[in-house]
Amino acid sequence: MGSLSFPDHRRGESRSKVCEYINGDKIEAILEEASNPSEEEVNHIIKKSLELKGLSVEEAAVLLQVEDQELINKFLEAARKVKEKIYGKRLVLFAPLYFSNLCTNSCLYCSFRHNNNKVKRKKLSIEEIKEEVRALEREGHKRLLVLTGETPETDLDYVVEGIKAAYETRTEHGGEIRRINVEIAPLTTEDFKKLKEAKIGTYTCFQETYHRPTYKKMHPSGPKADYDWRLSVMDRAQQAGIDDIGIGALFGLYDYKFEVIALLLHSEYLDKTYGVGPHTISVPRLNPALGAPVQEPPYPVSDEDFRKLVAILRLAVPYTGIILSTRESIDMRNELFLHGVSQISAGSRTTPGGYREAREREHDLEQFSLHDIRPMDEIIAEISKQGYIPSFCTACYRLGRTGQDFMDLAKPGKIQEFCKPNAMFTFKEYLVDYASPETRKLGEECLQAHLKEIKDLNPMLAQKVKTNLTKIENGEHDLYF
Repeated sequence: MGSLSFPDHRRGESRSKVCEYINGDKIEAILEEASNPSEEEVNHIIKKSLELKGLSVEEAAVLLQVEDQELINKFLEAARKVKEKIYGKRLVLFAPLYFSNLCTNSCLYCSFRHNNNKVKRKKLSIEEIKEEVRALEREGHKRLLVLTGETPETDLDYVVEGIKAAYETRTEHGGEIRRINVEIAPLTTEDFKKLKEAKIGTYTCFQETYHRPTYKKMHPSGPKADYDWRLSVMDRAQQAGIDDIGIGALFGLYDYKFEVIALLLHSEYLDKTYGVGPHTISVPRLNPALGAPVQEPPYPVSDEDFRKLVAILRLAVPYTGIILSTRESIDMRNELFLHGVSQISAGSRTTPGGYREAREREHDLEQFSLHDIRPMDEIIAEISKQGYIPSFCTACYRLGRTGQDFMDLAKPGKIQEFCKPNAMFTFKEYLVDYASPETRKLGEECLQAHLKEIKDLNPMLAQKVKTNLTKIENGEHDLYF
């Protein structure tokens, strides 16, 4: 059987150079060197960021050290401009799907920790996975993120079988899942090859914290206690042919400035080594979790600093999708759409089986508490009001625009030539098949506004987009460029 790479499966795997590349002393030195920047230096870096070529780790460190609110406002505005040049006014939506909350790790901040007797344990059967998928499809979802704890009971064979079942599940009104991203424990290179065969989209794994002493303290036992094994996971994924990868840190475990620099070093290492930086960077903040010893962040990240770090990530790695979860409040999510976030979870449940029959959330099953618990339709209505296109697009993955091919389009800002029309097509599908009357009205107004923008720039493209929108109105599905 496949495994989730417990220690005895790690033999024969070479040590990755990333463990030397991301060095705590190096990070501290970079931050120290960047302290007390001049206004002139900051303005120069902000101006450079607008060229869409990204920033060096050292330049990002300078922005992290800025405390003057007027200067911070300047790079918040710059992040808005960069995001819209690269991605346009659209937001990719997805839903997390937890297969199980069984886990052998003892992470101090997580309710899934193995010795937490306050949490009910649940592993979904394949039929229960299908039921969850049906519920999500009937909300309009097309993109899922599969998650599970780390335990032999949810080995790779089980995960792959669940992914296959999710892809095969169909419901009325064209309900289907078109892309499944995966966030599971680190695998061996051979197991990553098996995961790739399951036709996943992005493989995601958070280091949680890049600060070694904090990592050791927060992960006292279990397979996850091995810092280097986790940090080198993306090397093994790349070597197995998975070129769409996502990284992240759990902000609040250690100093946010340290974590941002580490994330950027990780991105730099991947780009230099494989020619492909991370497809996504996730920025969750630590939230309370039932039965977890750590309830309050050891290093709290204020809203002001959170806005700042999101904007800096956008300026430093403009091509990368930045993911924001429903851990954040409605107001914070709405605001960060402007300053860099390009993907969000919507209508989320962090409990195995939490979507079926729209039942009340079972807090004694969930991994952590959520703040934005609005239903999908309400979230989409709000996004439309702000002039953004809610996107369920999966075209790049299905056409092979991944890895280097995606980066070649994303880095110069050409990706939205495909993304905006494709986002409009998937949004139109949602409006026709699932939206409430009020959301349908708001959505159609949003689509017409964006169609006009395209027409002003490219009348021929606008006509093609309009033709496809009409086809979808008449019942066709899954159209994309």
